[in-house]
Amino acid sequence: MDFEHSPRVKTLQQELSAFMDEHVLPNEHLFKQQTAQNRWSEPPILQSLKAQAKAQGLWNLFMPGHEHGGQGLSNAEYAPLAEIMGRVFWAAEVFNCSAPDTGNMEVFARYATPAQQEQWLTPLLAGEIRSAYLMTEPEVGSSDATNVELSIQGDGDDYVINGRKWFATGAMFDACKIFIVMGKTDPDNPNRHIQQSQVLLPRDTPGVTIVRPLSTMGYWEEPHGHAEVLFENVRVPKANILLGEGRGFEIAQGRLGPGRIHHCMRVIGAAQRALETACKRVNSRVVFGKKLSEQGSVRESIALMASKVEMCRLLTLRAADKMDRLGNKAAMDLIAMAKIMVPQLGAEVIDMAIQMHGAGGLTDDYFLAEAFNYARWCRIADGPDQVHMMALGKQVIRELSA
Repeated sequence: MDFEHSPRVKTLQQELSAFMDEHVLPNEHLFKQQTAQNRWSEPPILQSLKAQAKAQGLWNLFMPGHEHGGQGLSNAEYAPLAEIMGRVFWAAEVFNCSAPDTGNMEVFARYATPAQQEQWLTPLLAGEIRSAYLMTEPEVGSSDATNVELSIQGDGDDYVINGRKWFATGAMFDACKIFIVMGKTDPDNPNRHIQQSQVLLPRDTPGVTIVRPLSTMGYWEEPHGHAEVLFENVRVPKANILLGEGRGFEIAQGRLGPGRIHHCMRVIGAAQRALETACKRVNSRVVFGKKLSEQGSVRESIALMASKVEMCRLLTLRAADKMDRLGNKAAMDLIAMAKIMVPQLGAEVIDMAIQMHGAGGLTDDYFLAEAFNYARWCRIADGPDQVHMMALGKQVIRELSA
């Protein structure tokens, strides 16, 4: 693997970094103030920043190829750019590169009909609307996607949907107009992997109730948020199915691979910023007669932090490179390794930075607590650590014991 980024990527890195330094980082506190005033609406500062980013061509960088407005970047090329965006939790939205919309746009690009793409993908790519992906349920162990119980039953030209979902990221956002909903159209099929289907459901469809917003460790993550959603005899045309009945599990697997690696890229950005912030902190504070940076234990911690960030970066780049060369399925081993290790090590780095900031590190005066929350929930989002370890361990044993 060539670890030297191409001239184009280097240029994009410079442009993104300059944009972040000039426009995003100085407005972190303003963003919080504005979202606090109207939690689930897009704050004016975000609207302004998105317009600027779009005008500068820093838009839809995640989308592979050129067919649907993408800039033709590979996963390995996108990785350092996502890392830069990850330095601020909400910054990816500025560039139309935030979850869950990135994964949903890839679903539309790969699996939707031309009519579905025109109706939903086009405005998503333009940043005119937002979306949510509804798979997780409160009553079942959703780490096994075949467990979902939401019912999608055919009735004439419609499907009737009944059930409950939660941690539907993005569903609280008033700009969210479309849900991708996974449920069972054939619950009695002996093949558990073709019982599920996915349908497109406008958020304002009768029978859809947003029960409540859900916080993670006290963070509401506005304006996107996470929601619990109830479906009561919700009717949707059968034309709204994605790919066909029984293809829901297949779509989920195709969606989650890139999404997992994107999360890792952003966590690395948060961890890198935490390391930089910690270095500045320890070099400016004096305790027991000398700078914190001169304390042996602090230097050991900084060394570990830097090593962990670099390990995460190299593992993620290697996974991205394998995805580009051999495809997502062939790269599932490295994707799993990254998904297991990067959020865990990233959280450790951020936690060490919090410790170096004392009590202040736990407050909103710094970005660290919010970044820790993100890294921590990434250990559960898109499949908890244990699921990836189980699948990876099985693969490694099979390959190395042959």
